Amino acid sequence: MAYAYPWSDLVARYKFADDPAWAEVFASLLLKTPGVLQTLATLQADDWLIPMPLSVERLQSRGFNQAWELVKALARQSGTLAQSDARLLLRIKNTLPQAQLKREARLQNVRGAFVVSPLRASEIKNRRVLLVDDVMTSGASLFGAAQALREAGAAQVSGIVCARTEQE
Repeated sequence: MAYAYPWSDLVARYKFADDPAWAEVFASLLLKTPGVLQTLATLQADDWLIPMPLSVERLQSRGFNQAWELVKALARQSGTLAQSDARLLLRIKNTLPQAQLKREARLQNVRGAFVVSPLRASEIKNRRVLLVDDVMTSGASLFGAAQALREAGAAQVSGIVCARTEQE
């Protein structure tokens, strides 16, 4: 969906008003998007469905990771065989919110922000990973996270989001 009214207000309510129940609605909408259900169905039991991680600081202030809630809802509703874990991919830098920045600054903002948990990198090696997030603006965060997963040896990294801003 386009990240515009009314969806932008509903996503904000989901993320910032402590309303994680919206994950079920957004997952249902995602599963109606052409190709999403098929993509989830092709994931095997040793593949991964991974949420975009939040920094420790942001997770503490928000109280939950909206992408993790979305992953759990997607897994339940789709019946995917893929594994899910909110602690496999880590956000090690508490970056500025991407929405506050211009495209060039967004890329710099997330550089080095993501790593695969060092003791678990072997779980990613030669596996397919589907990254899940609620909103994509420039794609810089998804790109940074995918780069960390590829560096850990993921065979393929794809991403899905609920809402996307207009191209800049």
